[in-house]
Amino acid sequence: MEKHICTRCIYDETVPNISFDGEGVCNYCRQIDGLEQEYPTGVEGAARLQKLVDDMKAAGRGKKYDAIIGVSGGCDSSYLVHEMKEVHGLRLLAAHFDNTWNSTIATENIHNVLDKLGVDLFTIVVDNKEYDDLYRSFFKAGVKDLETPTDIGLATTLYKAAEKFGIKYMIEGHSFRTEGVAPLGWIYMDGKYIQSVHQQFGKVPMKTFPNLWLRDQLKWMLFGRIKKVRPLYFMDYDKEAAKKLLTEKYGWQWYGGHHLENRFTAFYHSHFLPTRWNIDFRIAGYSAYCRNGWMTREEALKLMDEPPHIEAGLVDFVKKRLGFSDDEFQQLMTMPKKTYKDYRTYKKTFERMRPFFWLMYKMDLIPKSFYMKYTAK
Repeated sequence: MEKHICTRCIYDETVPNISFDGEGVCNYCRQIDGLEQEYPTGVEGAARLQKLVDDMKAAGRGKKYDAIIGVSGGCDSSYLVHEMKEVHGLRLLAAHFDNTWNSTIATENIHNVLDKLGVDLFTIVVDNKEYDDLYRSFFKAGVKDLETPTDIGLATTLYKAAEKFGIKYMIEGHSFRTEGVAPLGWIYMDGKYIQSVHQQFGKVPMKTFPNLWLRDQLKWMLFGRIKKVRPLYFMDYDKEAAKKLLTEKYGWQWYGGHHLENRFTAFYHSHFLPTRWNIDFRIAGYSAYCRNGWMTREEALKLMDEPPHIEAGLVDFVKKRLGFSDDEFQQLMTMPKKTYKDYRTYKKTFERMRPFFWLMYKMDLIPKSFYMKYTAK
């Protein structure tokens, strides 16, 4: 029996919380349609981006920096640093959470771009033994959210840097047009979730990991009034052209695929999710390309039939670094599956605070994607 596939993208019935309308178009495509209307490109998008730049410069007057931007060495963040500094003249502070699993290419990309643009870098480096223990904990928890600590660590790093330098604008490199919106059933993250999993399975005390507690998040939102902005939402962003520009201008290097600039993230997307959970995150990017007309559905489905790109020997490297024997790793990859609902999280709190977070989204203090996914029941 064939899977029911969206008539516009390649999301199918296995995607969590999916539904199809009378035209066979999925709710995720309709969600993107709503975002397209809310965040236009073209002439209106350019005008709104310029207003955003003017606001950031006004907020930075008398300070060292106008805005802070997270960097990973990836394409989106690297291009955005170039665009915001070189084209729009913003005084940027770049921030990076070093989870000690960076690829050599990612590290070189960060420094090549920032050095040539004269952009300062703020970094929080976690203790590698402590962080590996966190990864082991999430493995043993039986959940799919292995990369939750990395995403939370970066968010906290950005907030801490913004607080330290009195920065009021946080630039994020996400684009729903090139990445889509990941369903909640695929990824969940919050600070209490990390603490809950670590308390149950961890052995090394969490001392250097910058966890994001709700009290701190609220403090930074309400008192710091640090606005989160996504300039790519207003730009006609051509990712392939961006890669070419970065390569020619900064000696930037491609690392094989979206999310693959970090070695553990590459393992997570290319091996762990497809093998243990039958989730291939490439479907989100390819679906986005289908919606934009950059790729046909036939081309996207053909690409999905090919195995994900993975560095030779990466799985063995992960096993060795985390101290898992072949048997133990196999056991972890086949153990009973659990979800974030089996652990303590902030999810119910987020749901109760839905009206508050709607207000925070309207004030640009959280992204709409957070409001849509984390406060929904």
